[in-house]
Amino acid sequence: MGACWSNKIKADTTPLQTGVTSRSAGDEDPGISRVSDPATPRSETEILQSSNLKSFSFGELRSATRNFRPDSVLGGGGFGSVFKGWIDEQTFGPAKPGTGMIVAVKKLNQEGPQGHREWLAEINYLGHLHHPNLVRLIGFCLEDEQRLLVYEFMPRGSMENHLFRRGTYFQPLSWSHRVRVALGAARGLAFLHNSEPKVIYRDFKTSNILLDPNYNAKLSDFGLARDGPTDQKSHVSTRVMGTYGYAAPEYLATGRRVIDKNKPQEQHNLVDWAKPYLTNKRRILHVMDARLQGQYSLDQAQMVAKLALGCLDAEPRLRPNMDDVVKELEQLSSRKHQHNRQHHQTSNCRESLLSGPQNNTAAGSLAYPRPSASPFFFQAMK
Repeated sequence: MGACWSNKIKADTTPLQTGVTSRSAGDEDPGISRVSDPATPRSETEILQSSNLKSFSFGELRSATRNFRPDSVLGGGGFGSVFKGWIDEQTFGPAKPGTGMIVAVKKLNQEGPQGHREWLAEINYLGHLHHPNLVRLIGFCLEDEQRLLVYEFMPRGSMENHLFRRGTYFQPLSWSHRVRVALGAARGLAFLHNSEPKVIYRDFKTSNILLDPNYNAKLSDFGLARDGPTDQKSHVSTRVMGTYGYAAPEYLATGRRVIDKNKPQEQHNLVDWAKPYLTNKRRILHVMDARLQGQYSLDQAQMVAKLALGCLDAEPRLRPNMDDVVKELEQLSSRKHQHNRQHHQTSNCRESLLSGPQNNTAAGSLAYPRPSASPFFFQAMK
């Protein structure tokens, strides 16, 4: 038993084609890989022994999660369920609930669609890649048939939860936070694309973007990642990976498209429906979240639309690389702060006008009429 590498593994033991070595990037340089090595096939034993990770026993993780209690489930997916646990910050041994460090423990569902190979890919990449916008993998467990991964806990959950949860008691994610998340996710992808060898994520979607307490985005779930092209070879595979609708157009060209039958027929495919609106500066507000009224300018909306269209180009060579995307989002972020200042100044001015003597109708002065809604906002609400 223990955290040994069992001989009873039922798994694909084909070596992964990867040249990933230990490398990191600090906050001051979020897009550059520091170390490079030629790509070479690596066996399972090589991957596990070379990772900078803690090897947990199954008993330790069972204790840390209170025996994988149902009320400690944080979420789940194709891999299996994710449980909340506690470990000691120094020794990484199991700790009592409410003490030590909170972790997220992902437990492989042995009957699920993902298996040992995806588990090993997570260790292979996140065991060596370190960046502020990649989720931190702390350790793993390989014991008999058990496969588990231990991550840092991300208290604000996934971006998907913030965008699609409904209810009057839920505040919509603000424009400011959305820009922050987009920028963080782009920096994570830029780091992967600038690594040597390059890393193709292949499962970029809102449920895989996790948020820390300050809404800093971190990419998670590297089970489908693979090394990028070398020597001008194409990275395109005939096997469609990840989630349909969240991959480059050349991957989806022969795959099934995203369908949402709860929408009108002409809106079943999100990209096809949105594209005509993204090219028109007045119609663009049809695809903007109406709950974000007043939080962004029309120029900012157009800037996002132009960037999205570029990333959707059918010709890969015409799409912006992730470094360019990061620069665009950084500019958008700076414009966001300018818009907030202008909006604050306008609000203060309007408040002073409405609260002054001229608003006192009892004194015989005329009251300022309330401004009507912008025609752009009116169109967006239709």
